[in-house]
Amino acid sequence: MNEFRNISKVGFMKHNGGLEFRKISNDEYEFKTEIQDYHINAGGVTHGGFIMSMLDSGMGTAAHQVIEGKAVTISLNTNFIGGSKAGDEIIGFAKIKKKTRSLIFMYGHLKCEDKLLASAEGIWKII
Repeated sequence: MNEFRNISKVGFMKHNGGLEFRKISNDEYEFKTEIQDYHINAGGVTHGGFIMSMLDSGMGTAAHQVIEGKAVTISLNTNFIGGSKAGDEIIGFAKIKKKTRSLIFMYGHLKCEDKLLASAEGIWKII
């Protein structure tokens, strides 16, 4: 299995805590980060906006792995299931379900210590 590599050298995720990424197979990928104090909401758990950003960035990076060029998110449906706190390592998973000439359909989820935090389905437009 490939080693994790930092994909947050510039841009949004660099300023939002960083993200590491690795390929598992031709259609499966993992990504991870550690939750920081600034990711926590007023309720004491990881903010839903950060959860969605992590899914969007990890799944989007997976989309870029299967095309030549770029892709943009056109749909990301997220289900929030569990909570996490500062210091937790969050592991994400992305699976390419289908790729057409212009779209990529994907499933993803986030876990912390084998506890499901969120799941997502998304569509990326190849540009």
